[in-house]
Amino acid sequence: MKIGIIGGTGKEGRGLALRWATTGHDVIIGSRHAERGEAKAAELDAGRGRISGGGNARAAAEGEIVVLAVPYGAHGPTLTAMRDHLRGQLLIDITVPLRPPKVRLVHLPEGNAAALEAAAIVGDKAIVAAALHHVSSAHLADPHHEVDCDVLVCCDDKEKRAVAIGAIEALGLRGIDAGPLRNAIALEAMTPVLLHIARRYKASGPGLRISGLP
Repeated sequence: MKIGIIGGTGKEGRGLALRWATTGHDVIIGSRHAERGEAKAAELDAGRGRISGGGNARAAAEGEIVVLAVPYGAHGPTLTAMRDHLRGQLLIDITVPLRPPKVRLVHLPEGNAAALEAAAIVGDKAIVAAALHHVSSAHLADPHHEVDCDVLVCCDDKEKRAVAIGAIEALGLRGIDAGPLRNAIALEAMTPVLLHIARRYKASGPGLRISGLP
């Protein structure tokens, strides 16, 4: 599977690229500046031939699955710029609408959730799923680190939701069907709560575990 990561030079993007490449997937790291994407890809790939890089447009156009990994401040403008490069793929939006410096307080954006805003922007150019809001970027960056949390996945298309869950499981994580895209409001809002817990208890990347499942 070929996975394009828009904003792939950031902490989350780098960690995801490493983990997917380690399990045999091909990854395209996108950046606003193509040369930066190429340089970061060469650094992470280390000669394996699994990670390449370029501009965000390449990641959007060539990925069988596309991941949006940009700060919320760049979310709308990036999607607007990339919209016409998408071709009906699954777009996994991992964005959380944090409002610095008060990143430990829940902030609902105008569209209620970043993922809902993404769906409104891209229209029929992609099927949006929301996921990976509660996984530490530091833990992702170490492909040998066993991440002790579940990943909740929301999407209006059940088949694409299953594809997203499969991509999550390829990272070595347990993906859980969390329903339609509107449920992303709850998923995104939980991240500031986890950031508060991390600070209060001096915890390293606390996540969520869903009990009672088979």
